Amino acid sequence: MTTRRHFLSHLAALPVLGAIRPLQARLQDDDDALRAIIASPHRSEANRARDAARHPYDTLHFLGVRPHHTVIEITPGAGWFTEILAPYLRAQGRYIAAHYAHDDPMAYRRKLRETFEARLAARPDLYDKVHIGHFTPQGTLEGINLTDGADRILTFRNVHNWLDAGHLETSLRAFAHALKAGGVLGIEEHRAAPGVSLDEMKRSGYVSESFMSNQAMAAGFELSGRTEVNANPRDTRDHPHGVWSLPPTLRGGEADKARFLAIGESDRFTHRCIKLRDV
Repeated sequence: MTTRRHFLSHLAALPVLGAIRPLQARLQDDDDALRAIIASPHRSEANRARDAARHPYDTLHFLGVRPHHTVIEITPGAGWFTEILAPYLRAQGRYIAAHYAHDDPMAYRRKLRETFEARLAARPDLYDKVHIGHFTPQGTLEGINLTDGADRILTFRNVHNWLDAGHLETSLRAFAHALKAGGVLGIEEHRAAPGVSLDEMKRSGYVSESFMSNQAMAAGFELSGRTEVNANPRDTRDHPHGVWSLPPTLRGGEADKARFLAIGESDRFTHRCIKLRDV
């Protein structure tokens, strides 16, 4: 009886095991495709040179980005991650850039939009399916049409800007509204030391992890994971021009340039937040 029971249990498990193997194979295929795109020569030499500091594979893998997802990137700048995400999502998914408007009141933002569009126009074979919406000066999303909501909303080193502009809470709620239930908000941000004041965060560009997780929770998210992949223990966070003292900005010019280059890019936290509800 015991032998027969074990046999039946084993037989019942076979379909489950059969289902697991194809899923594992698909995940491996997705990983291989992501690695291949990151290594592809279509990416600019300057962008590829920063891979050691920005860790694109580990970051996107941690955030669970898959090629069939609808992904919104908030203020993608000149398109550092666009070079990776747009080709990765092109065949099965959808990449949406929530960029600044052409008539944004700040000139450098208008210039970023122009640079971004020039990058897309230069390679229609890679970027022809990119949709550009707007991230407004008030922190809301416009021009983004979603039937079922986005699977992922990603933002890389932008939170300090929204905090300084006074619309972080509004922005987080807008992201929650644009995500489908169970969707993920991925946040990478310069990391402040615990207990730093709000004014110091605004001045320095470094944001504390606890502050960020509390703000996300208030907007309807739950912190489901964090990774140290973008940590940099050499960053002391006490620079004369805040985080902008470090590369790639190097705001101080030649003053202490060698020291800041030796530190490298900032110490950053990376959070994966799951949408629980709209607030």
